[in-house]
Amino acid sequence: MKRLIMLMAAAIVPLSAALAPTAAGAAVHHGGDAATTVCSAVPVSAPSGAKVESVRAAAHAGGTVSFPDAPPLPTPAPITDVPAWCDITVTLTHPGANDHVNVKISLPQDPHRWTGRFQATGGSAYLAGDFGAPLVTAVKAGYVAAATDAGVGTSPIDVSGWALTADGEVNTPLLKNFASRSLHDMAVVGKDVALKFYGSPVRYAYWNGCSTGGRQGFAEAQDHPDDFQGILADAPATNWDRFAVATLWPQVVFNEEKTYPTQCELEAFNTAAVKACDGLDGVKDGIIDDPRSCHWDARRLIGTKVLCEGKEITISAAVADVVDKIWAGPVSPDGEKLWYGPNQGASFSYLAQVGMPFFVADSWVKYFVEKDPQFDTTTLTYRRFAQIFRQSQRDFNGIIGTDDPDLSAFRKAGGKLLSWHGQADELVPTQGSVDYRERVDRLMGGDKKVDDFYRLFLLPGVTHCGGGPGPQPTDALGALVKWVERGQAPATLAAATTGADGRPVTRDVCRYPQVARYTGHGDPAAASSYRCMTT
Repeated sequence: MKRLIMLMAAAIVPLSAALAPTAAGAAVHHGGDAATTVCSAVPVSAPSGAKVESVRAAAHAGGTVSFPDAPPLPTPAPITDVPAWCDITVTLTHPGANDHVNVKISLPQDPHRWTGRFQATGGSAYLAGDFGAPLVTAVKAGYVAAATDAGVGTSPIDVSGWALTADGEVNTPLLKNFASRSLHDMAVVGKDVALKFYGSPVRYAYWNGCSTGGRQGFAEAQDHPDDFQGILADAPATNWDRFAVATLWPQVVFNEEKTYPTQCELEAFNTAAVKACDGLDGVKDGIIDDPRSCHWDARRLIGTKVLCEGKEITISAAVADVVDKIWAGPVSPDGEKLWYGPNQGASFSYLAQVGMPFFVADSWVKYFVEKDPQFDTTTLTYRRFAQIFRQSQRDFNGIIGTDDPDLSAFRKAGGKLLSWHGQADELVPTQGSVDYRERVDRLMGGDKKVDDFYRLFLLPGVTHCGGGPGPQPTDALGALVKWVERGQAPATLAAATTGADGRPVTRDVCRYPQVARYTGHGDPAAASSYRCMTT
């Protein structure tokens, strides 16, 4: 579980320090050589449908900033060289909802440290936003930054305090806050606080999030296309009403097939798949570059002996069948494909732990679909799973599906949407992002027209929101800033890592649907040795 929490915490992605013109017109007070604003509560205009309950301000000296332990999340590393900043926390309520939503806005106290940019930051799992390190990092980079708790608390895992009402029904107002309402409120309040604090309006507004934060970014593009000029939405948990049930599929397969493989056995299949498909891009580097082109069948491993914790195990036909079913993704009892499974090469250690369902999916089905915290998701049959899947779609697609492909209003507003997803994502199936992009293509004129405002990058060997053996994005937010402010659309996305031999490895990741192929000459560790092509 600790490793899983660290993965979810990694959804709070690094923030760009790209430069922008200094904002002008702020009310400043001079003390010595420093020009600063006064850190105090400002009058805040309530978003439509909301009421401001309170506004509080807290000044911070800056320097090296450390963060308190907040189990179960890992403690962030200290951040150095942070300028003095002011936190303004606005508490909102929505009449009739009985909610109390906190929006925290962090602002450089010296107006000359503000670039004129606003950055709203996203959450992870059931956490709507992180009030700590992401905001401080953004302030250091010259942003006014904001996060919201959506009124649902500060736990990415535990929904027991807010999911259900006292009479056992879904708390729809809080779910709507978590899904979308609080995101728009945060955008409105954050920009208003920046204006009141500095006396100057925000020049550029950005969204930055991964996982739940990625889904939140897509929700803003679909529902409030004027909120942000640029949206960075990575490894997005879109299609939530389907994804949050579909990731229980391995437990259903284990239960129905009465086959319970060890992690050692399961990972033997990934090892074999990577070995079989590694060289399809022209280079042997231990990574499946494009899992869609990998057609390795798990049955090829039947009879192979693997050593698991000192014990020799022979791979059975039953285990191979289970693995093929997990990779294929969930289907109905009559064979209809419901959603996607993990890519070959993505670890089984989170979605496919026997008797340990993925907690996002487990909580979703228990609290929201079944409204029964005691419901056992490890005993689902194929038929019952399909019923729950359809019920989740029927009851929640309109609230948190986040899958509307009509981005015409966002395009008309001049917005730019940049999304990346790791091909080895072990939590949110990568093909969900591909599915959404292809539906946008079909509705809005194909790849070329959609690339004008929305670009998707699939990163080989990268796990959920970063990590894994593949090269990691070096500055995706910076690429988005250049696209929004200079009109420089990213043809590729720069990525880098350190190879097993300690040497740097660089890649220019191609935008979907293109993939990178080795040219046949040059250093295989250098981005210049690859070209983008459509397969």
